[in-house]
Amino acid sequence: MISIAAVRDRYENYRQLMRWDKPIGTLLLLWPTLWALWIATHGAPHLSIIAIFCLGTFLMRSAGCVINDYADRDYDAHVARTSQRPFARGAVSKKEALLLAALLAILSFLLVLPLNNLTKLLSVPAVLIAASYPFTKRFFPMPQAYLGVAFSFGIPMGFAAETGEVPPLAWLLLLANLFWVVAYDTAYAIADKPDDLKIGIKTSAITMGDYDVAGTMLCHAAFLVLMCGIGFHLELAWPYYLGLAAAVGLIAQQYFEIKDRDRAKCFKAFLDNNRVGAAVFAGVVLSYWLG
Repeated sequence: MISIAAVRDRYENYRQLMRWDKPIGTLLLLWPTLWALWIATHGAPHLSIIAIFCLGTFLMRSAGCVINDYADRDYDAHVARTSQRPFARGAVSKKEALLLAALLAILSFLLVLPLNNLTKLLSVPAVLIAASYPFTKRFFPMPQAYLGVAFSFGIPMGFAAETGEVPPLAWLLLLANLFWVVAYDTAYAIADKPDDLKIGIKTSAITMGDYDVAGTMLCHAAFLVLMCGIGFHLELAWPYYLGLAAAVGLIAQQYFEIKDRDRAKCFKAFLDNNRVGAAVFAGVVLSYWLG
């Protein structure tokens, strides 16, 4: 018989594999999805669709983490930050990980079944892009840009679910978010740069070389400019720009956290982007509410 202690231990390994103890990835994936749902509906998204996308974001991020650790199973043990992950310490098998990722992906797909056909169609490339991202670190010099597409696909799906179409505005919002993802994930990659150089994987921080900090801030700037343009196009009210102003302040603070390339401070800068996403979301919500 399987003991309670063994079941508890297995559950803890799976929980760590899915990063349930580290919700930052789910939040960074969720904020742009929520922006899209509010913008697509002029501030009045359906509660059922919000619930579906919130739960779907959680499940897909969890599946992505499992696949990421499966893909990096031969590398994580050599990186200080990831050396205690379940795969790195031999706590889970490859079969377990693949079955768990498949289960999470199936649950995610079941969530979109009540939605329209366009949303279901878009869920296919969303899953494929998310599943293939971890392998791009072997050959693609800017895997953070690929991750940007994966972390932005909730935007066209949100528009499709609420309106039955994906207008050019949705793709512009996706582009803005892509720049933001490249920015915060490059800050993350700067923290791992010494280890990544040793094991030979590709990251934007390595590709940018000595210009990694400048490149990060330029991507942040592109994100903010595009978000300003979206606000002007939609004629959003003043709270939206107040939210962007808060985002500017938070991003400026991140420059001082990453400029010396200190590992702990770079990782903190990455985490601080949760507040950037929240500030923009608050601006969007209040703009429609007051407008």
